Amino acid sequence: MSMDKLIQKIAALQNPTVAGLDPKLSYIPAHIRAQSYEKYGKTLEGAADALLTFNRGLIDALWDVTPAVKPQAAYYELYGWPGVRALAETIAYAKSRGMYVITDGKRNDIGATMEAYAAAHLGVTDVEGETLEAFGADALTVNGYLGTDGIAPLVQVCAARDKGIFVLAKTSNPSSGELQDQALASGETVYRAMGQRCEEWGRALPGQYGYSGVGAVVGATYPAQLAELRRALPHTFFLVPGYGAQGGGAEDVAPAFDENGLGAVVNSSRGILCAWQKENCPGEEYAQAARREAIRMRDEITARIGKIVLPD
Repeated sequence: MSMDKLIQKIAALQNPTVAGLDPKLSYIPAHIRAQSYEKYGKTLEGAADALLTFNRGLIDALWDVTPAVKPQAAYYELYGWPGVRALAETIAYAKSRGMYVITDGKRNDIGATMEAYAAAHLGVTDVEGETLEAFGADALTVNGYLGTDGIAPLVQVCAARDKGIFVLAKTSNPSSGELQDQALASGETVYRAMGQRCEEWGRALPGQYGYSGVGAVVGATYPAQLAELRRALPHTFFLVPGYGAQGGGAEDVAPAFDENGLGAVVNSSRGILCAWQKENCPGEEYAQAARREAIRMRDEITARIGKIVLPD
């Protein structure tokens, strides 16, 4: 099962983190941008080429330290079809280096439309009898607020293709509580109800280590709710945004983990991508700076949660 692969990578590297590949042009060193613009001009193609070059350097620096990457689709769609191509090539390159890839697309629809999203990002596309992989990520973030109609097509593809999903439950943004913290007629909060749906949907995708192929997105910026959901959702693996630039630290993410140091993967995007700027080092050293920040993040979190052990 796909989530088992992520768990195994986390244990092998003793690192429960994921690097968010959410590149803006302002994050990319001038020498990379200049080279891309020399080839393609200041065009969508030039921008997308800079993104891809930047990402490849990051992946080369991180693959043996960080188990996974999480490209956010919007940062690539911004540059039209060249950007979407850069996303596909980023995914392929990360997988070629042995990294687990979570596409952060937050897709949400029902019926045939959701089947199309599932096929595009996790499955295969049929072209006149030929089956081809369009993007090929290992997992996809999704919005579950249309209910089972929006999740069932994904679960089917995950079962057939050994993939996983992360469903938005308690997100890290400041206004998430406007809806997610509201109480239902039953008395439970919306985010708790969504977490319970993840447990139920995940029964169709059981995993080797107790966690299903249906994960949940739970933000580091709400550690009390993170602890609540960890207790309530024993079979749901968490993707935890909000570390670093959004204010979350090791103490905040610690409640996401179980007694084996498993149960979650913690994301950092700007902290890793912009480490070279924070360190005020030359742009040519951006990848080495990203590696140093990834190691620092790993060490900070594992010092708090202890050794990561695969259960028997």
